[in-house]
This record gives sequence, C-alpha cells and structure tokens, in this order.
Amino acid sequence: MIEQTPPERWWTVIRGPGPVVATAIHDGNELRSDIANAMILPQLDRQREEDPFTGQAVAGVPTNIVVHRSRFEFDLNRGRDGAIYRTPEQCWGLHVWENGLDEGLAQESLELHAAYYRMLGHLLDDIAAEHDRFVLIDVHSYNHRRDGPDREATPQAEAPDINIGTSSMPREEWAFLVDPLMEAMRSFDFNGRRLDVRENVAFQGKGEQTRFVHERYPGKACAIALEFKKFFMDEWTGQPDPAELAAMRAFITFSGRVAANLLER
Repeated sequence: MIEQTPPERWWTVIRGPGPVVATAIHDGNELRSDIANAMILPQLDRQREEDPFTGQAVAGVPTNIVVHRSRFEFDLNRGRDGAIYRTPEQCWGLHVWENGLDEGLAQESLELHAAYYRMLGHLLDDIAAEHDRFVLIDVHSYNHRRDGPDREATPQAEAPDINIGTSSMPREEWAFLVDPLMEAMRSFDFNGRRLDVRENVAFQGKGEQTRFVHERYPGKACAIALEFKKFFMDEWTGQPDPAELAAMRAFITFSGRVAANLLER
C-alpha cells in the first residue's frame, strides 16, 4: 500500500449562526516541509510556546476558526513586520533556525499571514452585515512554570486562571458587555471550582488580531483576548488533563452564549 502524505492545512473555519466568533490562532503545531527542514527548534520546545488544545476549547461556538500552522512559521497575533521569528530576542530566547531563515521561505510565510487576514476580513464582513454588533473571543493560553517543571509556579496574584485582555478595545464603549461577561465567567462551575478571572494582569490584549478587528469595525465589534493559564496541562511534557479540556470547551461555549445574550439587550 502506498503511504499517503497528509494534506497541507492552513486553518479550519466553521461558520454557524449568531454574532459570536471564537478563534484559536496559536493552536497549531504543523509546519510546511521547507520550514520544518530549516528549523532546529525541537518540537516540544516549540509546543511549549504554542497554545495546544485551544482549538478544542472553541469548538462549541457555532462560528469558530482553528489555525493548524505553528506560530513559529508565522505568528498571526503579530503584525507583518514581526510575524516571522528571526532572532531569539523575538521568541523567548529560543534559537529557531540553524543558519537564519531564507528570505524566500519567509516571504511564503508572510503570504499565508496576509491570506489569513483576508479570510478573516471576508468572514467578519459577512457577520457584520447580519448583526448590528458582534463579538470575537480570541482564545490563547500561557505558561506559568517557566523556571522548570519542578520549580515554583508564578504566584497566583500575577497569573490568574483566565486573563482577559482589553487594551486594544474602546473599553468604556463595551463595558456593558465585558463587565457582566467577566462576572458570568467567574460564576461558571469549572469542574467544581470557580476560576480566577481578571483583566490585563498577565497580558493586556495587544495582539494583532484584536487590533485588526477594532480598527476594521469601530463601534460594531468587540474583540476580547482570553488567555487560559496552562492549568489544564503539563506545559513541560505537553500532556493534558481530559476533564479540564472538557471544562474549557464548556466554559468557552457558555461565554459565547452569554456574550450573544448581552448583545441583544
């Protein structure tokens, strides 16, 4: 039997009803072959800085996007000028390329970066035509054991379970939605506990995707950057807790429904 090469994937878009979109733009770990051949960064080190399992978390929202490509090929949450990690200073001190990155390969990656934002614009234009206002929940995750698997975690005061980033939005304009949404998140039964949900503590929501949404749809779209602390997995081995993953999906599904209801008021 001839072994089939898996098809190259960029991202998966599921379109459904309603004024809420959920995205997992750093879920992916895949690389195109030319980039994989040029990269010296081990997969586990790469995965530690990606957001594995966030794609599962957004799957219950009727309209969702899951990106399959690694952020080490092109980072969709950085603008074009910074979307390719060329030096360790751009990516947590990691050495990604053996002898730098060929400019031709970099340009191919930037073409995919541009293609994503063209796709996103078309999708959101369609949603904007159907709804007076809409919400995009930009789901990520972050590390809290950077010093090593056996070292102390980042103190809870500095690392909430859920960090809501709102810096790129006109906050007062969307307070009617963001404030009750965060309260609803705090009330959610997450496997028998309540999560610590705070705003602009570990991150401020300054990524490219939220900036793109607010600039393109002023007064019409609210883009919320949501970061799960990686309590749902071992960030050093990559092993997840299945029960926590299921609760993450329920949490994002719930949050999307709450956001949709708040838009109707």
